[in-house]
Order: sequence, then C-alpha cells, then structure tokens
Amino acid sequence: MRLATLRVDGTTRAVRLDGDRLVDLGLPDLGTLLARDGWAREAAAVAGTTSYPVEGADFAPPVPRPSKIVCVGLNYKTHIQEMGRDLPQHPTLFAKFTDSLIGAGDDIVRPAETEEFDWEAELAVVIGAPVRRARGAEAESAIAGFTVLNDITCRDWQFRTREWLQGKIWDSTTPVGPYVVTPDELPGGVRPVLDISLSVDGEVLQRDSTGDLLFGPVDLVEYVSTVVRLNPGDIIATGTPGGVGHARTPKRYLSGGERVVTEIQGVGRLGNTVVAEASL
Repeated sequence: MRLATLRVDGTTRAVRLDGDRLVDLGLPDLGTLLARDGWAREAAAVAGTTSYPVEGADFAPPVPRPSKIVCVGLNYKTHIQEMGRDLPQHPTLFAKFTDSLIGAGDDIVRPAETEEFDWEAELAVVIGAPVRRARGAEAESAIAGFTVLNDITCRDWQFRTREWLQGKIWDSTTPVGPYVVTPDELPGGVRPVLDISLSVDGEVLQRDSTGDLLFGPVDLVEYVSTVVRLNPGDIIATGTPGGVGHARTPKRYLSGGERVVTEIQGVGRLGNTVVAEASL
C-alpha cells in the first residue's frame, strides 16, 4: 500500500493511493492510523466512499507529529569517503523536531542566518509498532514502510561544534513524503535496494543505491530501539549518499529560488522550491 496524509479544506486526512484517487481512511492523519492495532488490515479494507484526485494533491508530512525523528549520519560509503572520514563502527545518530518537517511539495525555507544551505537525499523508515530492544523478526515487523526525506542542512551551523543538532533542526526545512510505502511493495522488502537521486534545477547531483547503506533499516531499528522506545509513526532517516554540496570543489549551496527534486525508486518524489527568508 501507499499511504499519505492529505491537506483538505483546512484540515488533514489519512489516505490510501488507489489508481489516480486518494481514498479517505476516515482518520485525520497516518500517525493516528499507525497507532491502531491492525492498522494495515484496516487501511486495506476501506472501500473508498470518499476519495480525492491525486492530481493537484496537497500532501502534508505523512506523519505530521511523530514522537521522534532519529537521523543517521555517515551511512553511505560514498558520502563517508567524500567527507574524508573513516567507516564508523556504530551508527552516528542525531535528532530532528516536528517543526522542521514540511510536505512533499512545500517550499523549503532557507534561514537568513546561514550561508551554507545544503541538500541530503535520504530513505526514511516509518515505524508501525511500539518496540524496545527489538531484534530480528520483531525489528523487521516494526517497519510500517518507507518514505523520502531531504535532510536539508545549515553546514556553517552544523560544524560550529562537534555536535550536529544545531545545523539540522531549522524550522520548515525538511521535506518528507509524499507516501509511506509498505515493504511488500518494494524489492527487498524491509531491506530495499532502490535507486536514490537528487537534482537541483534539473542537474543531478546525487545518485546511488540504498544497497550502499552501511547500516540498513533493520539494523537501525535494532540499534535505535536499544536506546529509546520507538513508537508508531516515528521516523528514522537512514543517511545520504555522496554528492552533497559541502563536499564539492568548489563548495556549492542553495541560495534561494532553486527547484530541488529528491526521488527514490518505487517510493516517491519530493519537489520543493527553496525560498530565502528576508535578511534580519
């Protein structure tokens, strides 16, 4: 299934893609759906009395208010190499907050305080069951599906200190969506091997395969759930491949006005315009 949260008449609705229509699931958003026991059966069984056209759909973040967004740095071999680092023995974790999230077609707001606004195409895991210290089959079954995320980063703020958080959590900078795609729809299931790419104004700047991930989705569910309880709707962003602007010679950043397209084979496509905030 392909599930989403749609903006409709000033509110939001959980929907399922059915051909060229989005079937209303009778709930306000996917977070509400994923918190229900048997959510997959419930979503599949809805007949579609109310539906909306896909064309012109205004997608909200699939889970508008996840209890946590855990992100992984340095997880593609190509990106690790371009940043001049050694392969890590453990996942490098940081967090985002819900105020950072925007929908698949929303504008990315470039803060006036940064001069180094960078892109990062990522596969994101969406959790569908509460788990703590999950291993093996439990970790696999906790994965509700996958979505697309662009971990836009203020590099000058990220590298002010050894901790990255301040470069990653800016308001209205992280597009995600449009769909959560269940593992049965993807080659490889909970360990999908998919093409991932990002372009700026039509120029492809990142292109790789999720098969290059050092720590895969199941590994990350196991690792993160060891530290903290994962709840339905929580998001794990799995990291970005090589090709970010900060690693280029000369370095290249988003200044405002660019069209950024992030796409993962079989999962979905983000199309966002960078809008620069007025100078303070």
